[in-house]
Amino acid sequence: MSEVRLNSDVIRYIALFESITGARAKDCYEDTDGRLLFVVKNGDMGIAIGKGGEHINRVRKSIGKHIEIIEHSDNPVEFVKNAFHPFSVKKADVVIKDDKRIAYVEVLTKEKGLAIGRDGRNIEKIKKLCRRHHNIDDVIIQ
Repeated sequence: MSEVRLNSDVIRYIALFESITGARAKDCYEDTDGRLLFVVKNGDMGIAIGKGGEHINRVRKSIGKHIEIIEHSDNPVEFVKNAFHPFSVKKADVVIKDDKRIAYVEVLTKEKGLAIGRDGRNIEKIKKLCRRHHNIDDVIIQ
């Protein structure tokens, strides 16, 4: 895993997230759109969301930003699949090519545009998280 550096704002977001939800956050990343992406410990996704989305909605109201949660996995392929949620991943694989780790992901054809996102925002978010947690250099949607 590469070194994840957190600034003071992000550390405060993690502390607030953990106190409200009871889930343990491994990472928090703010993307260019102001969305906060929390990577929670494997198995803590249900706790983070809460019954009927109660916990995550409280975090959203407290911070005043859009919140996304991704469940961590020590398995890089599983992590990539988790990062693509809620899109349907048909197949995912991480290969080493020219000394670079590349994740190839196949999503449903009708969801391909959504997975990439407007101006590539969703795929860039996924690439950043995969680089931070599993040293994956690129993510390619097939």
